[in-house]
Amino acid sequence: MSEAQEPSPLNMTEPPTPDVILDVQQTTCCIVGGGPTGAVLALLMARQGIPVTLIEAQKNFNRDFRGDVLHAGAMELLDEMGLGDRLLAELPYSTTETIKFLVGGKTITFADVSGLMQTRYPYMTIIPQGKLLDFIITEAKRYPNFQLLMGANVQQLIEEDGTIRGVRYRGKGGWHEVRSHLTVAADGRFSKIRQLAGMEFNKVAMPLELFWFRLPRYPNEPGGVISHFGNKRILVKFNTYDENWQIAYYIPKPVFHQIQATGIEAMQQSIVGVVPEFADRVHHLKDWKNTAHIALELGRIDRWYRPGLLLIGDAAHVMLPLGGVGINYAIQDAVAAANILIEPLKRGEVQLNHLAKVQRQRELPIAVIQGFQSFLQKNVTAKAIGADQTYKLPLYWSLPFLRNIVAEILAFGVFPPHLKPEYKL
Repeated sequence: MSEAQEPSPLNMTEPPTPDVILDVQQTTCCIVGGGPTGAVLALLMARQGIPVTLIEAQKNFNRDFRGDVLHAGAMELLDEMGLGDRLLAELPYSTTETIKFLVGGKTITFADVSGLMQTRYPYMTIIPQGKLLDFIITEAKRYPNFQLLMGANVQQLIEEDGTIRGVRYRGKGGWHEVRSHLTVAADGRFSKIRQLAGMEFNKVAMPLELFWFRLPRYPNEPGGVISHFGNKRILVKFNTYDENWQIAYYIPKPVFHQIQATGIEAMQQSIVGVVPEFADRVHHLKDWKNTAHIALELGRIDRWYRPGLLLIGDAAHVMLPLGGVGINYAIQDAVAAANILIEPLKRGEVQLNHLAKVQRQRELPIAVIQGFQSFLQKNVTAKAIGADQTYKLPLYWSLPFLRNIVAEILAFGVFPPHLKPEYKL
């Protein structure tokens, strides 16, 4: 990436400053977005004595998330924070070692992480994201310099002399301000901060619709991450700790519109057409409210920062669900940002070059995994969806060395960050 440059002033179409601000708070770092990226970064900063305020628009984390898979790399980072063993001791979870494709009655192992040698966690940990967030936030609350604002909907950025100085949000009866030396946007793929800052998101939309939902899992059914290919559709399922399958269902856009016009019964029949053994349980999908519709996009912004503002996680780069790596890269972003920003924040001297360094360190790993996902989308997903007859995977997917390479990429990515020794517990 080129040297850090002063960006142009904000070009925002936001409402005028409200007449009444109920209160103004001062902090060193204001993080918008209480997902894994924001929660982990807030915890790491709080541990180092940095005043940090975490702002989350929702009132709690008791909702159904889609990103429940922690690969080995993410578990290693949590272990470096001193949280790995406690996490597995205190929270419900399940594990799996493989990602398998079921195509034309044949099972092919796409990735097998059981052979990973350089980790304490040679498996994928499937853990409810809401409980994971509660766990991390509870840990952060041990530090008096950490503040959590729930139900706070950020509506404006505060800009002074070309630098972002904090945010204004609605909550608790009106408008409030949080002023800060640094504002970090970790508010997800539909980032409000990205929109307010006028940062263009370069994305590629996919010709598929994706639906997430749950169906009961019977005790005799083997677990794991399993992709079923059939009828120009792909259904990916993985077992959760609570005797359910969590399911991602890929449908071509034209097919979905036909199904939607017919009703939820057509969706039930479509699912059974791919996984016949679900015939005795698809009735649990009583209406569309039992599903979550996800827009499939892949992309990132060109510049992740401007004076006083840094975007990380899905706010800066959006992944496809392929491989279940989203939460892992979110945690990696948080660790990389903490390594670079903690000391400048302690000195009160965060400069544009510090923010640019975060992007430089994370840009290549993100580009690699997005390129890998794009390859899978074009050469597996798209071809399987478009096949007139039963789709057949290319023979190279059955090669053992390839599944080992895939396992390494999914588990760790390239150039994974590690928490600085002085920040470990």
